[in-house]
Amino acid sequence: MDRLVYGTAADATVRLIAAVTTDTVEEAIRRHETGPTASAALGRMLTGAALLGASLKEFDRLTVRIESDGPVGGITVEANNAGDVRGYVRNPAAELPPTADGKFDVRGLVGQGMFYVMRESGFDIGLHHEPYVGSVPITSGEIAEDFAYYLAKSEQIPAAVLLGVLLKKTEPFVLASGGVMIQIMPGANDHIVTMIEDTVRRAPHLTEVIKEGATPEDLLKLVLGIIDFEVLAERPVAFRCTCSYDRAFAMISALGRDEVASMLAEDNGAMMTCGFCNETYRLDDGALETMLSEL
Repeated sequence: MDRLVYGTAADATVRLIAAVTTDTVEEAIRRHETGPTASAALGRMLTGAALLGASLKEFDRLTVRIESDGPVGGITVEANNAGDVRGYVRNPAAELPPTADGKFDVRGLVGQGMFYVMRESGFDIGLHHEPYVGSVPITSGEIAEDFAYYLAKSEQIPAAVLLGVLLKKTEPFVLASGGVMIQIMPGANDHIVTMIEDTVRRAPHLTEVIKEGATPEDLLKLVLGIIDFEVLAERPVAFRCTCSYDRAFAMISALGRDEVASMLAEDNGAMMTCGFCNETYRLDDGALETMLSEL
């Protein structure tokens, strides 16, 4: 089971979040049948959203979205404060050749555009607060750097973000996936910050150690070196969607009596596919007749 840990170091002046998301990303790319580079991009976004969500105190739904001019067209991911994530790429078949060093060309696939973060709260108690929305230009397209740039510019939190997805050609396609987010809070010692920067710079690729069985705690040890840290909380991470047959029924019903009657007469039913998880819900003629009787 995938897992995320949240902790602190240096008298709580450094926030730490690490996660292993191998199964989560595997489920996402299985559902969306994404190409290799699109899979890497989606996996990084899912992991980054899980990490960012764990650093926030109050929210019900966190949406991280890339709108860009690259072949992928855009990426949208949602996370909640229980560790559930879901997401999709606009063009799952988008693909580019590897870079000169043999890596996924996620930067080229994403292209230029904007990076958006929206936080919503109050749903669980019946309130609908205005969502907080932050945005920054895409500075890298590699996604980890874009999360760090967003934190620095929109939240005024210097951060280091490491995200990785390691794939293979046969199922299960994801050998390893995970990430680390280090946030530097006010009052942090400059020497500690320099030590962390140096250790992060020299650390091996996260996916290589995750493939060998590293836990989220191991990832924190990897990027902190000799600096002690304290784990304060942990949570599972999973690809989990909020769609359901009942929601599909309600959405089709909301189209109105004439539209539902047309579906019944012309198609003998209706079909709806969730963009976030690619699950398809089919309503037969009996379901539509029931719907019409309630409209």
